[in-house]
Amino acid sequence: MVVVMTGVLITAVDTTIVVLALPEIEKGLKIGLSSVIWVVMGYLLIITLLATQVGRLGDMFGRVRMYEAGFAIFILGSLACALSWNEGAIIGFRLLQGIGGAFITANSGAVIADLFPPERRGRAYGYNAVGWSLGAVLGIVVGGLIVNYMSWRWIFWINVPIGGVALLLAIRVLHERGERSSRRFDVIGMVTLGLGLFGVLWAMTKLATTSIDASLVAYLVGGLVFLVVFVFVESRQREPMLDLALLKIPTMMPSLLASLFQGLANFATLFLVIMYLQGSRGLSPLHASLLLVPGYVVGSAVGPLAGRMADRFGPVLPATTGLGLQVVALALYAHLEIASGLWLVVLASVINGIGSSSFFPANSAAVMKASPPQVFGIASGVLRTFANIGMVFSFAVSILVASRSISKHLAFAIFVGTTNLRGHAAIAFTTGLHAAFYASMGFMVLAAALSASRHRLTRGSTTHA
Repeated sequence: MVVVMTGVLITAVDTTIVVLALPEIEKGLKIGLSSVIWVVMGYLLIITLLATQVGRLGDMFGRVRMYEAGFAIFILGSLACALSWNEGAIIGFRLLQGIGGAFITANSGAVIADLFPPERRGRAYGYNAVGWSLGAVLGIVVGGLIVNYMSWRWIFWINVPIGGVALLLAIRVLHERGERSSRRFDVIGMVTLGLGLFGVLWAMTKLATTSIDASLVAYLVGGLVFLVVFVFVESRQREPMLDLALLKIPTMMPSLLASLFQGLANFATLFLVIMYLQGSRGLSPLHASLLLVPGYVVGSAVGPLAGRMADRFGPVLPATTGLGLQVVALALYAHLEIASGLWLVVLASVINGIGSSSFFPANSAAVMKASPPQVFGIASGVLRTFANIGMVFSFAVSILVASRSISKHLAFAIFVGTTNLRGHAAIAFTTGLHAAFYASMGFMVLAAALSASRHRLTRGSTTHA
């Protein structure tokens, strides 16, 4: 469990630590403002594109083996990022890091499902949530120290020894327990799903940086067409990459969609709060991030308790309660003003941390409990894909809403931490963010409704049985 938590921790560290270093990376490599965001988004995009495919590789060749391969690729990508010399190099090597991250995150859930029986998985996923929360805190604290006192390159160098130790531990401690499925590669399925997701996600991400034009519409329409082709092909394959029957399990789609809308609402909130603190309140990236640390710390304590509750009472109650708490946190964020006490941000972050740490273990346990053991890898990968689709879309939504009162270029500069607003501009920007928080509340309420619907589905399937 400690080895699996370390894998989650190291990927979480890399998410928050890079956000803090964006101003230094921009200056150090002379990257354009609209391009530096791809240091964050490229990593997230590649994990989204590959999660399902590498989950299937875990089912075929061993989940532990693929998990360990992810560590090796992640270490190599970190080493290359530390040596980057220009814009193309840092973005390209971040994509390599993302490939390693995809192998780790997609297969970690399946490894836990192999190691723990269904009645103990909620608690295990709770400890996984601890790894994520601690990684986010370490990313903020260590990232702040590195950015202030050392070169930004050390945010990547630091991954090499940590990842190396974790890889050695994984090789020594983890052993294959799940049955491998000897299947053929579904090349057509992999290509059509990859192109479909890429087209849609690329269009949505570009929409946050440019205006609508013919090429953007072509990416969006082309992506949707490939996704339709993927569904058509998979329904007729003898050995499909993604058996669509998996999605017909009564509680599976509500769990996956709840994860998508939770990611859409929650990740956008992270962007919006940082933009409020840096743009409207004039805080540095480090000081803005430190205000969110209490939420991650409290959340790390809640994760195992929520997982234990999911084991005892089922996943619906803790997952739905967690989403409800996140709605409350969003309501608090939506009332932030220029003169609001910063304690309100801390309070909202704590409530949000409790909510997210209640949702993730229970929802992960629900997906893996509903999944047949021979496709644990695919199920874990699909869950990661749905969550990351929401996260990628959330970036576009947050920038688009923020740009209603200011230009997209200025919104980017505020997020990166290279500028802030004063006077009437700050007031107008803060008022514009309220609409974004209310939109996130709507997405979170939808996620809660989907989560709650599983109670009826579970009871109906039990009665039928």
